[in-house]
Order: sequence, then C-alpha cells, then structure tokens
Amino acid sequence: MAELATRRPPLAGRQGGSSSVHLTPAAPASRISLRAPADSVSAISSALRLDLPTKPKTSGHAGSRSALWLGPDEWLVIDESGEDLVALAAASSALHAATDVSHRNTAVFVSGPGAEATLSAGCPQDLSLDAFPVGACSRTLFGKVEVVILRIDAETFRVECWRSFAPYAFGLLAEAAGDAAL
Repeated sequence: MAELATRRPPLAGRQGGSSSVHLTPAAPASRISLRAPADSVSAISSALRLDLPTKPKTSGHAGSRSALWLGPDEWLVIDESGEDLVALAAASSALHAATDVSHRNTAVFVSGPGAEATLSAGCPQDLSLDAFPVGACSRTLFGKVEVVILRIDAETFRVECWRSFAPYAFGLLAEAAGDAAL
C-alpha cells in the first residue's frame, strides 16, 4: 500500500525571536471557518462542545478547542487535537456553513515580555492589555497580511495567517522581535 504524502508545515524548521520574545510555529491543527445565524449558535455550540462567543473581540475555549469571534455570524474554530470540526458542526442539524481551512491557515505563537511590542510593530490595533485583554481576538493586519490575533495570556499571542503568507509574516515578526529586545 502506498504511503500518503504528508504536507510539510509552512514554517517547519523556522526559528526566531530575541532575548525578550520567542517565536514558535504552531503544530498543525484542525480549523473551520464557521458562519451561522444567531438562532443556530446554541445547537452548534453544543455539537462543537464549546460555547461560541457572541460578543466582539471575544473567544471561547474548551480543552484543545477555541472559537474566535470574527463577526456577528462568523467564527474561526481551531482544534489542536485534529478532530473533524466540519463533522461535529454538521451533527448539530442547525443552519450553518462550515469550511475546513486546516491547510489554508497556520499559526505562530509570539510570547515573552516583548510580545506586545513585537506585534505592535506591524499591527495598527491597540494590543495593550487594557484594550486587548486575555481571551481577546481580532481579525486585523500585520504588515501587509490579514491575520487573526488571539491573546492567550498577558505575554502570549497566537497569530493565525494563511500559509502562503506565513514566511513573510514570520520574517516580519522575527525582525520586530529583534527590535523589541533593544
């Protein structure tokens, strides 16, 4: 039986950071772009086994699964254990659209005391802890790339981007991390 080809992660082998910032490519994960009307949220939340957030700039978490609010009827759902999120959402029988974007997206963890300064070097959004608290998420720009940023804790962010932009985003993050250490 022939072995299936395994797609190499776009940031495999990449390293970066500085004395105050660590850049860590995220492991592959399952992701869906989810759209659903308000009256479907409860059923889909139940099927996904996590509460879909309904307020701007918020996220929901359960185990290895996160749901990031991107708009009034839009979420990015990430499962680091690799579970089939499309199948879980479909089991709800509620009106929705779920598109698997697992191979489209990748992520980088930006952590350390200089993480906020590193992201602020290329992002126009206020990422201060007061304006962007733990659990906050947003679709925004980093340099010339559309990203989704999730604040995991006071000094850690998850930066989601399309895999085709990952080398550019990682390079810009690495350069900004060096500047944050100065």
